[in-house]
Amino acid sequence: MKPVRLPAAATLALPRWALLALGMLYILPGLIGRDPWKEDAGSFGIMWTMAHGGLDDWLYPNIAGLAASEEGPLAFWLGAICIKLFGWILGDVLAARVSTIGIFVTGAMSLWYTAFHLGRRAEAQPLRLAFGGQPEPDDYGRTLGDTAVLIYLGCLGLLVQSHLTLAATLQGALLAYSLYRAVRYVETASVRNAVLVGLSLGGLALTRGVLAPAVLVLALYACTRYLKLATTDTLRHLAVATGVGFLITLVWLLPAGLLRPHGLSPVGPWLDWNAGQVGLPTLASLKNFFRTGVWFFWPAWPFAAWAIWAWRRQQHLLHIVMPVMFFIALTLLLLCDPALENADFLKMLAPLALMAAFGLPTMKRGAINAIDWFSVMVLTILGALVWLFWIAKLTGWPAQLAKNALKLVPGFKPEVGVLAFLVAAATSIGWIMLVHWRLSRQPSVLWRAVVLSSSGLILLWVLLMTLFLPDLNYSKSYAGVAQQLAARLPHDADCIETNVGPAQRASLAYFGRLPFAPLGGGECRYLLIQDSLKSRDDRDLARRYGVRGSSALWEGRRAADRDERFRLFRRTR
Repeated sequence: MKPVRLPAAATLALPRWALLALGMLYILPGLIGRDPWKEDAGSFGIMWTMAHGGLDDWLYPNIAGLAASEEGPLAFWLGAICIKLFGWILGDVLAARVSTIGIFVTGAMSLWYTAFHLGRRAEAQPLRLAFGGQPEPDDYGRTLGDTAVLIYLGCLGLLVQSHLTLAATLQGALLAYSLYRAVRYVETASVRNAVLVGLSLGGLALTRGVLAPAVLVLALYACTRYLKLATTDTLRHLAVATGVGFLITLVWLLPAGLLRPHGLSPVGPWLDWNAGQVGLPTLASLKNFFRTGVWFFWPAWPFAAWAIWAWRRQQHLLHIVMPVMFFIALTLLLLCDPALENADFLKMLAPLALMAAFGLPTMKRGAINAIDWFSVMVLTILGALVWLFWIAKLTGWPAQLAKNALKLVPGFKPEVGVLAFLVAAATSIGWIMLVHWRLSRQPSVLWRAVVLSSSGLILLWVLLMTLFLPDLNYSKSYAGVAQQLAARLPHDADCIETNVGPAQRASLAYFGRLPFAPLGGGECRYLLIQDSLKSRDDRDLARRYGVRGSSALWEGRRAADRDERFRLFRRTR
């Protein structure tokens, strides 16, 4: 027997304007007014170099002369195109983030339509009630679509990663689109749908390599086999999809290999990077997966686990089998990654949120009410604490809170931003009104269980990205260092060698307009060294970086960084 029994009143769709408002309130804070931080400055640097460079820079991604071709160019192409189109009015940083907004919308819409199509299938429908009144298939599908998106927005791991201009962010959105195309293909196995599956595979390959699309092809085939849908046409269609994906990848690989931009070919480093993304699973990778996954996927994973348990007696159901197959395949891929990063978990969010959406209708009313109360209490308290810390840093009271708020940003002088305050206040009032609606109306709609948790997380993010954005920019941005360095650099300097990392190089090139050595290298008269404050031995510095016979021109660092140091030298012989 199906584990779902719902009246039609529980499937009222969330108003479109409300879902759109939540989405924009989620994605815009953290994009507007934020400097490139260390986490995503390198990616922005590639986009900026492309937008202000020539064809060679588009074919061989680099950060002001530092090669960065390993992942793939698609995410950076999108950001560079947005800089070209909107940079003149928005500025290069915000213009690049227009692509981030598009990526977020693509991922959320793909997830919504996937849940909608799966939710309106006959086997996913709730049990028919004795006297009627059960929801219509389309209404149930729309409700599941809203629920899946709200769970997606409520996941802690998506919150920070979706606001960064990273290739992994595009990969997560494209994987959600791949899941949608896979569902449409299973519903109607045709060459057209196979070509569209191939389009998503090619996009994934150009974003972060061939491993993820290869795993998805295998997962889709395993799904069709398990559902007893696999035929000779399936193999032919998957071959078509793979071929389309390969042809799309050649759009970059062929010209990059033949034209040899900057006298180099990015194809070799890209293939080497792909090969380095897979290895044997280890106990350390397993521990890292669970340690990160527990918070990254919260609160989706408890709902998803409950969905598998609740639907365990109904086998061969597409709405359970497909997300489970995709999730298992991607889990194995992550466990085999020898250098697992938090952003890599983004690719698993879409299938997990989809499973969670189908688990929510099977939960008891008491469990749903407990989730509501937990969300109201915890998120309201956290929001109040953010306001209290903000008041403390401005007024100095309470003294201990003021000390804690300012100790991570030594030298920072807090000021009141009127617009930021108004946005934070309006969002807080909106949260109070939402809580009042939930507690006074006691709505029976299905998505009531997750609208508070998602909205509360958005509240905290908005408060941090308005009230504390100046603090975060001060501690995480290299703008101040770049301006200091540019002021001390002689006007005749036309070339700087450096060992700084991608994020630092991008920030210094953008904020300071520093003339770093071009791709391919070459000895320069000026040398910028990044090292640690703990390493004061200049003899070791001379041995490692060849600065013997040089004179120091400048030394500096970020005020909030207690270890990192930059030094500028001029070679004298």
